[in-house]
Amino acid sequence: MRLHRNLCYAVIDGLLLIFNEGQYADKVIQSLLKRDKRWGSRDRSFVAETTYDIVRWKRLYAEIADVKEPFDRDNLWRMFAVWATLKGIKLPDWKYFQNTPTRKIKGRFDELSKIRKYRESIPDWMDQLGLQELGEELWTKEIAKQNEQADVILRVNTLKTTKEKLQNLLFDDGIETEFIKGYDSALKLKERANVFVTKAFKDGLFEVQDASSQLVADFLDVKPGMKVVDTCAGAGGKTLHMASLMDNKGQIIAMDIYESKLKKLKVRARRNGVHNFDMRVIDSTKPIKKLYKKADRVLIDAPCSGLGVLRRNPDAKWKLEPEFIDKIRGTQEDVLQQYSSMVKPGGKLVYATCSILPSENQNQVAKFLKSETGQDFKFIKDQKIFAHESGYDGFYMALMERTK
Repeated sequence: MRLHRNLCYAVIDGLLLIFNEGQYADKVIQSLLKRDKRWGSRDRSFVAETTYDIVRWKRLYAEIADVKEPFDRDNLWRMFAVWATLKGIKLPDWKYFQNTPTRKIKGRFDELSKIRKYRESIPDWMDQLGLQELGEELWTKEIAKQNEQADVILRVNTLKTTKEKLQNLLFDDGIETEFIKGYDSALKLKERANVFVTKAFKDGLFEVQDASSQLVADFLDVKPGMKVVDTCAGAGGKTLHMASLMDNKGQIIAMDIYESKLKKLKVRARRNGVHNFDMRVIDSTKPIKKLYKKADRVLIDAPCSGLGVLRRNPDAKWKLEPEFIDKIRGTQEDVLQQYSSMVKPGGKLVYATCSILPSENQNQVAKFLKSETGQDFKFIKDQKIFAHESGYDGFYMALMERTK
């Protein structure tokens, strides 16, 4: 591979924004890709994937390069040199790469790869937490898998098409996909591609949604004609999935504390041809009280640490703090207590997170069931999904039924 100066400059500029200014990697990369209209798909792919790669391995590369935060441009070029050397890329004769000790880089990599926190490039506290909650063997396997690039998975919008028809349409656009056994609405891209520019996407024939996330709507067991509440709907990926499973019949109430997220759902729903939903901002306890014991199904896709989705959000490793995880556990406890009140007797509740930590998952469910509110519910089943076992995002979901 030959390195091109303007592409490398774009990567360095992006890393400065992500590491030093705390900007989100996906937003920075979106902006970088608009920098030069002459760039082709390979150029854009280099900028995006190289930036993500260096973000993912920040701690390891910084340790090898012997640089510390906040990084200046020279520091970042040294980290870039580490990345290129370990990828087997010949460094050009640029001033940034003069006197790069390639043999020392490889030796230091071998040395640090024996220590998990460096090998997997994670903060000390995260390594300790994972070890404490999951044990040595499980944590070691899971965090290694979380450092691999995630596949692109599509969820077919069955209100408008079938998997077979969508697969053929995408094939005509040069995008090859395959079915995934056990995931009824999923198509996996064989190679990464920008699916958002396709006519199929603009016509609302699919959404991008990880395979693990697609299991949640099925787990809730929604049926046409039901009254369903999606309490932490966000931009509505699971709302849209449930609407398709309900054939647009019945009512879905999408709720969130952020009105801006619900506005995105409105746009997506129009594209998907979904119309059996209402949106309500949770700005007080009133919207919840109005639905007291009225819903057949309630989904609590709770705020969480996101430790099950680090593959697609590698910068989260550097933004997360242990204090945030302590705080989010309290939030999870609160939303379970409050939002469960909307389930009617005989109705079902699903509590889900994209975390792999028992303290955010089964421990929260156990605590809820022992509480006064939880006495009215019985546990039916749960599912723990680990990336190293499934190949997809780490996830947790628990199904409960209201008995009275």
